[in-house]
Amino acid sequence: MGEVDKGLVPLQGVPLVEHVIRILTPQVARLIVSANRNASVYARLAPVLADDPAHGAWQGPLAGIAAGLAGSPSPWVMVAPCDTPFLPADLVARLARALSSTSTGGAPRIAVAHAGGRRQSVCMLLSVDLLPSLRAYLDAGDRKVDLWQDRNGCVEVDCGDAAAFMNLNTATELAQAETRAQPPSLT
Repeated sequence: MGEVDKGLVPLQGVPLVEHVIRILTPQVARLIVSANRNASVYARLAPVLADDPAHGAWQGPLAGIAAGLAGSPSPWVMVAPCDTPFLPADLVARLARALSSTSTGGAPRIAVAHAGGRRQSVCMLLSVDLLPSLRAYLDAGDRKVDLWQDRNGCVEVDCGDAAAFMNLNTATELAQAETRAQPPSLT
């Protein structure tokens, strides 16, 4: 979709980010949007947080995640990209269950969705205690989400339907999403 701000691209007449907000709001105590542009537009939907200033803007999803961890009053943060409008209505509960039921040595501090035979890297529930690790990783110039998750002992959670994690990156994918059933309305 080029340089367009994907979160504001309409799907069925509603910005993509608003679909994600509608799905996640009932699942979390507080929702914020990480945005590097159009902050005033996003602020009409939810409080806005820019990337961690220590790493500058436009440094990929981990920089936004670092800002979220740094600003969170909660010990856990749920992360999801703005261009995944069909996320499961119980995603946070699934990830939290996996964190509380894992019996491997040392409790994991990251639960990542897995669907369609692959990790959905940016759909994760993670502990704010990981902020020092994440900042060190970013300071070293690294940006790969999967690699950072692996280094911090993530647990993958089978979330079944890959279509629920449809990530809209092209006009073709957006057109395909338009033909899907209406994303869940929580109003």
